[in-house]
Amino acid sequence: MSYLSEVADLQISKYANIGGLAILVFDYCITFQDEVHWTWSRPWGLIRVIFTISRYLPFLGSGLTAYAALRVSGPCPPSLAENIIHILSIVAAEGMLVIRTWAFWQKSKKLLIGLLIYSAATVIGAVSMNILPNHQLISTDVSMIPGPCGFESSRNAALVYSILALFECVILILTAYKWFRDYRRSEVQSSIVTTVYGGSMLYMLCIIAITVTNVIIDAAFPVGFTNMFDTLQLVIHSVLASRILFHLRSSDARAHESDLPLLVSAARYGQPSQMQTNEMKSEVSEV
Repeated sequence: MSYLSEVADLQISKYANIGGLAILVFDYCITFQDEVHWTWSRPWGLIRVIFTISRYLPFLGSGLTAYAALRVSGPCPPSLAENIIHILSIVAAEGMLVIRTWAFWQKSKKLLIGLLIYSAATVIGAVSMNILPNHQLISTDVSMIPGPCGFESSRNAALVYSILALFECVILILTAYKWFRDYRRSEVQSSIVTTVYGGSMLYMLCIIAITVTNVIIDAAFPVGFTNMFDTLQLVIHSVLASRILFHLRSSDARAHESDLPLLVSAARYGQPSQMQTNEMKSEVSEV
């Protein structure tokens, strides 16, 4: 790799991070009305606290990353504060997904305990992998840029993202299994079921896609690209976790406003389907 090539790679990486911050700001502007409507009138509780963290902390994390991308002097990026903010933001967004999955499974205690243990193991494993001192578990090219600092990350980040991608795949599988087992063959309130499960699964696939992309970039691309989607990873988690919450509460509102269609559906498909519909309402209202 030549010096000029690495400089060009770094410039692309920097612009991509600034673009990620722009996406976050744009999405906040177009979803602010939804936030006011679906969250501000709700009492403060665990879900609202986690939502607020996943919604607003990424602005600070993305801003710090953008600053690290643009500065020409100062400490080597990423700083400890920046890493902590990124971790907390992603953990909060993943926490929204865990709570949603738990609600889909009728607040199963066994599932909650399993998810909490797995979540803790994921966080510990990812953090440990990220702070291994001076150990590259994946071989890397040597930077051609002189000096101790550069807008680059360790190849260990690929393993960190791999752990995160595995956790997200487990959440997706649990959601898909619940949908296909309980609701896939039922036509009662099909629009609500599609919005709640289908929409959530689509968002999860998008989150997994950016995580896997980061795995590939950090493991196989030139060293200058290793931080290219650092901000976008944070932004996608925040944006999609917020949209999942907004859509769930919107679906809950529509379900409670459509009593007549529910009665017609019950008459057509029988009492079991009506019970499934009531169960569906309960699950949505919990999130």
